Amino acid sequence: MVFVVTVANGDPLVPSLNIFGDSIVDVGNNNGRMTVFKANFLPYGRDFVTHRPTGRFCNGKLASDFTGESLGFSSYPPAYSSPEANGSQILTGVNFASAASGYYDATATLYRSISLTDQLKNYRQYQTKVKEMVGSERANQIFSGGIHLLTAGSSDFAQNYYINPMLLSFYTPKRFSDVLMKSYTTFVQTLYGLGARRIGVVTLPPLGCLPAAITLFGSGRNHCVARLNRDAVMFNNKLNSTTLDLQKLLPDLRLVVLDIYQPLLDMITKPADHGFFESRKACCGTGMLETSLLCNARSMGTCSNATGYVFWDGFHTSEAANQILAGSILSQGIPLIS
Repeated sequence: MVFVVTVANGDPLVPSLNIFGDSIVDVGNNNGRMTVFKANFLPYGRDFVTHRPTGRFCNGKLASDFTGESLGFSSYPPAYSSPEANGSQILTGVNFASAASGYYDATATLYRSISLTDQLKNYRQYQTKVKEMVGSERANQIFSGGIHLLTAGSSDFAQNYYINPMLLSFYTPKRFSDVLMKSYTTFVQTLYGLGARRIGVVTLPPLGCLPAAITLFGSGRNHCVARLNRDAVMFNNKLNSTTLDLQKLLPDLRLVVLDIYQPLLDMITKPADHGFFESRKACCGTGMLETSLLCNARSMGTCSNATGYVFWDGFHTSEAANQILAGSILSQGIPLIS
């Protein structure tokens, strides 16, 4: 009832929504960067509200877009590197995410994206701008009352660890996850030190079921790669235990793990139950691999209607799947709102 009344009155449930992470939530921070991980061209964005590409790795809205709408925001957090991220526009939050970024800063360096460390530097700059506009007292209320959403880790594994002989020879998946957990801990502690008190962290998806992962690592088989999914589950278990430790360590912190592994796996293994008819192949191109620059207006075979597909491209879910994931994220994130 509170949710319905608050949104009906036009007031968001929280004062701001700030987003950090990788391509799952990037809305255009990579557009002007010298990186292969971009999505500011068609057919990306063809089903978005403007029917134009924005830098989102999707045919339409991201799960974070739907989440923002459900929280009562009338606009989406703008990409920090975009012209829209100025003036009063930033008072309700900004998106700092960068495709091919991750907990492991070397992943971002490899692809010339914005590391989590640098995303936090940008957040500090953002805080300074907000304080200059509304004063420290009101700004601190915005920071402490706002939700900070983090989605990372997929690029660390899929675009670095699994294809990097040096990492594979030096780290087991367990040890690599331990390294990522240290970065996660540092990120949360830094954000907490900057006044954030409501943080939601998204788990890894079932990595072995991503269309491109099956093509690249599936040894010719046409089903989910079990070892990649085991790595994701192991990482997610560590994420949960590390989160519990951080909650005990940091007073007044609301830190919630938001599971997308199981909701997405359910869509993949039982697509018809969720209104989908295709969960192995993506909509873009052949649906087996194409992502970023390979998913373009000339890609042969791109589907005309993505609503029946769980995946839009080789690594990213469709708008239809994102809407379902957002519903799950919102229900799990109630402690961040109440």
